[in-house]
Amino acid sequence: MNSKPIKSPSTLDVLCVGHASYDLVFAVPHHPGPDEKTVADSLLGCGGGPAANAAVTVAKLGFKAGFCGYLGSDVYGDSHLQELASYAIDTSLIQRGAAPTPLSAVLVKPNGQRALINYKGDTQALPADSFDFTDMSAKVLLFDGHEPHVSLRLLSQADQSVSSVLDAGSLHDGTLALMDKVDYLVCSEKFALQYAGNQHEALSKLAGLAPVVVITLGEHGLIWQRGQEHGSLSAPPITAIDSTGAGDAFHGAFAAGLAANMDWHELLRYASAAGAYCCSQMGARPGIPDQTQHQALLARWQR
Repeated sequence: MNSKPIKSPSTLDVLCVGHASYDLVFAVPHHPGPDEKTVADSLLGCGGGPAANAAVTVAKLGFKAGFCGYLGSDVYGDSHLQELASYAIDTSLIQRGAAPTPLSAVLVKPNGQRALINYKGDTQALPADSFDFTDMSAKVLLFDGHEPHVSLRLLSQADQSVSSVLDAGSLHDGTLALMDKVDYLVCSEKFALQYAGNQHEALSKLAGLAPVVVITLGEHGLIWQRGQEHGSLSAPPITAIDSTGAGDAFHGAFAAGLAANMDWHELLRYASAAGAYCCSQMGARPGIPDQTQHQALLARWQR
């Protein structure tokens, strides 16, 4: 690990703080059972992780993104760092070290359903003082809960004009530490069920913790509450191939839309289109839409 705090980058639209991994995505005819050996139809290797994927989404949609987190000094870390740089993402807040880059093996069936195996080894969350955020300037901060110490410190130092978003994919120590400290709590159906047992009870309870709550429901769209106002939105019509990274793309587009000061309902559609498009391609990174692909889906959805 580096001993000196890493200095923060220049002005960003969105700074994404949290997990970066490397994904090995296998297309399989079915998920293997006990003692079963199967052969993959294809293999894709690319960077992954909720916050890192969100940063790529922000960049591909035409905004200035930065990523803050950890990558190991190994072949997977080198590959991921090069990939982030290829999208012009600010990587100055990435710490490298001897602990391994987290690795994910993803098994994807033809209907888009997936199974995941994650490996982190002895990689630990970074200490709060790993980065110097004194000159940090971003319109929106997006957290995934996997770097809670760094995230809490950044939230305590951030200007009140900066919007904060939590990608709450599952209930763990990091999301629990951040869920009542952000402006926008955007969580998965899995998180909602873990927290309260059903979607609508979760929405009501979570709305007592954060000013704005969104619960994404995959192919069933989303539900939301903002103060006393609440509603729902259906999902864009797509043919799902692989849902890997869909939530990450949603969160990245949501944060980008906040940076652009979008109207609330426009923002929800903007984020939903990014998440849906990601399901139409194999692998998280290849599925993240660029501006043209994103606008095309939005246009089809609105017809």
